[in-house]
Amino acid sequence: MINIAVLGYGTVGSGVFEVINTNRDIINNNAGEEINIKYVLDLRDFPGDPVEKVLVHDADVILNDPEVRVVVEVMGGVEPAYTFVKKALMAGKSVCTSNKELVAEHGTQLLKTASENGVNFFFEASCGGGIPIIRPLCTSLTADRIEEISGILNGTTNYILTKMETEGWDFDKALKSAQDNGFAERNPEADIEGYDACRKIAILSSLAYGKTIRFEDIYTEGISRITHRDIEYAGKLGCAVKLIASCAYLGEEEGYCAFVAPVMIKKEHPLFPVNGVFNAVFVEGNMLGPAMFYGSGAGKLPTASAVVGDVVEAVRNLGRTLPVAWSDEKLKLSEIGNIVRRFYVRMEGALEERLSAIEKLFGRVNVCRMEDETPDFCFITEAMAEKTFDEAYSKLEGALGRIRVDNLSV
Repeated sequence: MINIAVLGYGTVGSGVFEVINTNRDIINNNAGEEINIKYVLDLRDFPGDPVEKVLVHDADVILNDPEVRVVVEVMGGVEPAYTFVKKALMAGKSVCTSNKELVAEHGTQLLKTASENGVNFFFEASCGGGIPIIRPLCTSLTADRIEEISGILNGTTNYILTKMETEGWDFDKALKSAQDNGFAERNPEADIEGYDACRKIAILSSLAYGKTIRFEDIYTEGISRITHRDIEYAGKLGCAVKLIASCAYLGEEEGYCAFVAPVMIKKEHPLFPVNGVFNAVFVEGNMLGPAMFYGSGAGKLPTASAVVGDVVEAVRNLGRTLPVAWSDEKLKLSEIGNIVRRFYVRMEGALEERLSAIEKLFGRVNVCRMEDETPDFCFITEAMAEKTFDEAYSKLEGALGRIRVDNLSV
């Protein structure tokens, strides 16, 4: 029997408890050992909950118990999670976590600590919830040079944009619906401003390319400025607006481009049909070609399932550390201003009055108007460097907003 402990009994922690108890026979068979939850750590009490029998309030009870071989960290946040996880690894216990903030901030240090102590640090559930993507990156795709890894990595923003498209809602109504349905926090800033997706693409990119990308170095823009009118224009152009997190190899000289931002993508794009709270990760390898990983990007049981999958892997590999190619060396990132792409711009007023000024600033553009009485129109630029676009856009009068356009779209 292998004893494990769970740090945190919130949404994911209670899900881990439920998954192990519900699928006990399957999990034990796959692990080759009986897995027993000896402790659950939480500051709160849970009267009448089965967790009462194993609940503790002091982390040292877990850290000092040699019978605990695997620790599950699902507390969230950087501290005290980092302190507890590092102590657990130093005590010879493998750790499995869903904590993207922890992994993005301290991933390389914790992997090193795990290796030094002959244990493992697993974090499959930190990116994409229940989608299996980290283990494939570390094992199945190691024969490829990854040309690009992109995805829809935040279910909250994808739900909001989907509702704006399918229901005709404005941003505020879609956000409230996400909060009412438990898809968004009361303070949704980390989701809607792109910070959550940024941490996830930082982790995935670091694993894909073997060097560290700090999330602070990634250009990040959220969806709070996207309007229903923008969504309408995207539909007329045969596109959808998605919050895309991406890192791509540009070449030896340029290095890599990483960003999180709303992007217009066309129906042919593999991420186009990903709607609601679902997430997807698109990977292109120089030998494999394109591949997609799709599934529930969040939620109690999908995330808990991924965490328990890591527990099974940890039990299978007791006594040895699995290698993870993620070094402290920083990946060379190109400035976002050097990236060449097209842009959608929405304008107020009459097209005839503004077209000449637009073409002086941007050159040839493709124009689109709605068949209604709203005094606005939009245009799509030719491909240009972002810094060139930004300079022209700053001089443009009457602009109501802009969105990047995928180079394959429109």
